[in-house]
Amino acid sequence: MPLSDIRSRVESALAAAGRPADAVKLIAISKVQPLDRVEAVLEQGHRVFGENRVQEAESKWPAFRERYGDVELHLVGPLQTNKLNKALDLFDAIHSLDRDSLAKKLANAVQARGICPQLFIQVNTGREPQKAGIAPEALDDFMETCSTSYALPIEGLMAIPPADEPTEPHFRLLAELAARHGLKGLSMGMSGDFEAAIACGATHVRIGSAIFGERIPPSR
Repeated sequence: MPLSDIRSRVESALAAAGRPADAVKLIAISKVQPLDRVEAVLEQGHRVFGENRVQEAESKWPAFRERYGDVELHLVGPLQTNKLNKALDLFDAIHSLDRDSLAKKLANAVQARGICPQLFIQVNTGREPQKAGIAPEALDDFMETCSTSYALPIEGLMAIPPADEPTEPHFRLLAELAARHGLKGLSMGMSGDFEAAIACGATHVRIGSAIFGERIPPSR
């Protein structure tokens, strides 16, 4: 689906929800996408992209940034602490802050650098054991730790609802948790459900296949 169609659908969803036209940031998720597809979206003027892995981002985005100028890059996948410094070199926002050990090392690195990316805490709204994220009932304590112990500025919350459940209850839960903590950012909604996420207050939607087509995993 053309990028222009996705933009139109985002605008329509915002209008239907009675929200301002600029209330949502569209993150084009370019993970495991051929470079020519990514370049085609860059050629259309889009400059906000998301990646799942630090290594993949490192392999393609420095060159694209040289050619296309400022690109806002979001890490939407898990972050290993041994990749932290590389992530801070590459990404403007991290959507997967999900554990104390990462928060502590992130705080130390940020203090040393004097600059911090936008930070989103990943919440495991479905309490899925195989999925990363803070359990909803543990968020209060984790927020307190991030704020008081580590002085990390938290922009918002992120969630990936269970694949086999309706997504709206998870979006509403995330919005309630964010409101409780006075957080403005809500990173939720992907290709199949971003309009529902926008209706529930999403500020960042992460759209991949609807923009680029189905992913083509790298050959082994």
